[in-house]
Amino acid sequence: MTGNSQFGYYVQLALRSFKRNKVLTALMVVAIALGIGAAMTTLTVFYVLSGDPLPGRSEHLFHPRMDPRPMAGYTPGDEPHEDMSRFDAETLLREKRGDRQALMSGGDVAIEPRRDGLPPFRQISRFTSTDFFAMFGVPFQYGGPWPAEDDARRARVAVISSTLNEKLFGGGDSVGKSLWIDKSEFRIVGVIRDWHPQPTFYELSGPGGFGEPEALFLPFSTSRDLRMSSQGNIDCWGDNNVDEEGNRSINAKCAWVQYWVELGTPEKVSAYRQYLQNYVAQQRSAGRFERPTAPKLDDLMQWLDFKRVVPADVRLQTWLAFGFLLVCLLNTVGLLLAKFLRRSSEIGVRRALGATRTAIFAQCLVEAGTVGLAGGLLGLLLAQLGLWAVRQQPVSYAALARLDPTMLLVTFLLAVAASVLAGLLPAWRACQVTPAIQLKSQ
Repeated sequence: MTGNSQFGYYVQLALRSFKRNKVLTALMVVAIALGIGAAMTTLTVFYVLSGDPLPGRSEHLFHPRMDPRPMAGYTPGDEPHEDMSRFDAETLLREKRGDRQALMSGGDVAIEPRRDGLPPFRQISRFTSTDFFAMFGVPFQYGGPWPAEDDARRARVAVISSTLNEKLFGGGDSVGKSLWIDKSEFRIVGVIRDWHPQPTFYELSGPGGFGEPEALFLPFSTSRDLRMSSQGNIDCWGDNNVDEEGNRSINAKCAWVQYWVELGTPEKVSAYRQYLQNYVAQQRSAGRFERPTAPKLDDLMQWLDFKRVVPADVRLQTWLAFGFLLVCLLNTVGLLLAKFLRRSSEIGVRRALGATRTAIFAQCLVEAGTVGLAGGLLGLLLAQLGLWAVRQQPVSYAALARLDPTMLLVTFLLAVAASVLAGLLPAWRACQVTPAIQLKSQ
């Protein structure tokens, strides 16, 4: 027989065996399904949380870190600060040593709609500079980002999301229309399409980086000119009553601004690291930086790893689920062993008629794989039920717990691979059956 016809023959034998041993087959299918369902539920959550938020771009995006804090409280080996002071962020932005660069912070502003029946409301926003959009690949539906000159002249311009555009203007091209924000008139220059990288890597001070997407983007310089309310972590030291802006002043001894830079080649990455080292040395000589902490330049995935975006309980649950899958496989090994050895006489007859040990081994593995496929189908239903339960939990990433095509394929591959692995020992024992002994016992 050819390979395909032989495989089909083994599948037929497996199906006949299932009919003869329905209870035993059902137990094996359920055991594998329970293990696969638990493993795929936790693995899917882990996969979603640990994924690359910007595939194709992340390797060129970097988050510089330096430490402007005083020596008080310093411990050797401390990491540089996660955020920058406004002074340092604006200096790096002005010197433009990267391909693109952007400073940013979260904000909370009041929007006053000029639409009947729509009352004023507060909107979570992002204060940033123009390179933010090109650097992160933000897609535009209408218009585009504001020009760099608008950052410098603190222009009253805004970019809004398609969701906010629908709410305020009923959809359509709203570029050029006015938007009243914190009692000031802004001109809309762009409307972005649905864009919400998961996690929101550039701002991880919120609910784990998996919160609602921002719908309004304003120039950082404009937000400071209008004294708009900023959100997010702020770490201050010393006296900061330097002017009316207080802790948000450019000279305030506070770290609260996020900064990202795009570097297209390894040579540019090395040059930028050297630039950061030189900058820190200069600031240390000027008396601004006291700690001996060296600056760091994390790429996007290193930054997510440093921030431990995947919660510890998710990691633990994943390990426990795969431990449970291992227990289920051990039970399956025992059931398969019992099933195959009960058919010793049948296997002995086949061996006497000329079937090789390899053929018996292959037949048993095909049967184990078929059990695994059935267990995978049931396990898929259990995984969907488990993910539904995750989506009911009050956690920021709950809505993301869904099987995509990749994880769907992994479910079946894992089920078949696990069952074949479980069938190795029983299949090996089955192919060791001695035909003469079995024929004598007939």
